[in-house]
Amino acid sequence: MKKIVLFAAMALVTMTGFAQPKFAHVNFTELVQLMPEADKAREAMNASQKEASETFQSMYEEYQTKMQQYQQKASTWTPAIKESKEKELAGIQQRLEEFNQTIQQELQQQQQQLMAPIYQKAQEAVNTIAKAGGYIYVMDQSSFLYFDPKQSVDITPEARKALNIPAGRTLESLQAELQAAAEAESAAQTK
Repeated sequence: MKKIVLFAAMALVTMTGFAQPKFAHVNFTELVQLMPEADKAREAMNASQKEASETFQSMYEEYQTKMQQYQQKASTWTPAIKESKEKELAGIQQRLEEFNQTIQQELQQQQQQLMAPIYQKAQEAVNTIAKAGGYIYVMDQSSFLYFDPKQSVDITPEARKALNIPAGRTLESLQAELQAAAEAESAAQTK
């Protein structure tokens, strides 16, 4: 009898020592894109892009006006005035190019600054859930060519709750919201 109890105890210790490792997966892109903070970041980026576009457009209109003036009056100008106007046009064109390059860099930096805390918050939520669930790995499902969802736990729903993402909100609904907003903006500009 002692041998059976000893064998059972050893089997139990062995089984718990070789317990099946726990794996989880998450749709990290979904989390980041659907967080309420991401909506605020998109709004800030849209405002900055609109302001940059308006500034560029006004600079371009100045260039167009001066180019039309040059084309209409160039034949009547003295060589000195003509050369001066050509230099002025070249200067405006150079400022347009410099502004475009600079604003693209600044907008990219702004986006990185706005998104960094969002990524960090999502990562912290995933880490907390993983530790609480005893998972040894959490994989971002978008970065694996294949994984078996039957052998991995999807923690995306739990992470959505932790990040206050509304239950009915999906990437598809976000895309529809963004499309509707773009169409409304386009309609407002054509009026």
